[in-house]
This record gives sequence, structure tokens and C-alpha cells, in this order.
Amino acid sequence: MLDETSPDTARMRTRGDLGRRLTRRRAELGLSQREIARRAGIAPGYLRYLEETPAAAPSVSVLLRLADALHTAMTALTGGGTDLPPGLGQAARDPRFVELTPEECWRRLATHGVGRLALSTAEGPAVVPVNYSVVDGGIAFRTAPGTAPSRAVGNPVAVEVDRIDEAFARGWSVLVRGRARAVTDPDTVRRLTDCAYSAPWAGGRRDLWVYVDPERVTGRAITESSS
Repeated sequence: MLDETSPDTARMRTRGDLGRRLTRRRAELGLSQREIARRAGIAPGYLRYLEETPAAAPSVSVLLRLADALHTAMTALTGGGTDLPPGLGQAARDPRFVELTPEECWRRLATHGVGRLALSTAEGPAVVPVNYSVVDGGIAFRTAPGTAPSRAVGNPVAVEVDRIDEAFARGWSVLVRGRARAVTDPDTVRRLTDCAYSAPWAGGRRDLWVYVDPERVTGRAITESSS
């Protein structure tokens, strides 16, 4: 099965690690290599090879079958849409718009991720991305003094998190409104640091923890109607 390549594969591949994207998407779905291989019609050993070999170059046909098995788009697996805004696909044929309960909102926020922090600044409204963690029913993120996110301290803010499934034209959005405060207690700082999934993606020294005490959480989702 290792000869499933084609001359135009290189043109279909973009920067990014195909194996990492395959593994992550499979983990999101909670499915084994054997199950995904069965759905895609390839050998489990070949899928393992694709996930573990950086130089692997499957054919376009294999990529399409894997994308279908993983309920995603081929560009998502190859990194082709990395520099493009989400939501370029067509709308579903019969979409359904639903409001999410607070419990559903927090379930989607899970424990961590990347969200958008909306705040007011001297220059006007601003929206900046932050690596957040959900701790004790609130939103925590780490930044540096003097940065745009640090201006949230002491002010009302909103944190928006969303996900889009390009393949099925569905997704959700959650908005948390509240007031931000700086965390200065050493024990709390250590606890937040221990709970953080990773350091901020932007890098650099970012020792200021900001916590958003939620006052209101709302969410909505777009799905395809089953009727």
C-alpha cells in the first residue's frame, strides 16, 4: 500500500505536518487507526505510516477518502487553508440555527483553546486572540504588562470562541461577558500556571494572569436539519 502516490501530490501538499493533522483529527473524533482506515478503504498499516512519517505523500484519492472518513475537508488535512479565513465553503442545504444553553456553552469551551478578547482601548474597540484556560468556571489567560490584552484589567470585556466544520457547513460560537481582573495572589498564580495547557503561542515572557469573572454566557450553533 505504500506506493499510493501520484506525480501531482507535491502540488496538493502545503506546509504543515499531514501526520500531525491526521492524528489530531482522529483524536478529536475518538476513533482508532483501524476504524479510520476501514472507513477510508486503506490498510491500517498505511494510515500508521502516514501519521508517523513526515515525508509521506499520499495520492489525492487517498487524501479525499481520509477527509471523508474524518468528516473534514482535504485542505484541512494538508494545511491548504491555514492562511485563509474560515467559512469559505457553501452553506448547508437545510441549515438549522439553535441557541445553546449555558451548560452546552461551557462544554464547548472545554478546558482551553484560542479565543478572541474584545475590549475598549484609548484607540477604540479592539479584538485580540488569547490562549485561554477555563478554571473555576471562568476564563483565564496570560499576557504581558503594556500589551493590548493587559488593558482588559478592571474593565468589562467579552471572550468569543468558535469552531467551524467546513466539510459539513456547521459550527458554533460562544460569547462570555464579564469583568477582567489581574491575578496577584501567588498561590492562585501557581495554580493557574499548573492548569494551563501550554504557554501562550505568541511566545516571550508573559507573567500577568488575567481572569474574567463571567456575568453572562451565550452561544449558538448551526447544524443541518434532520427533517
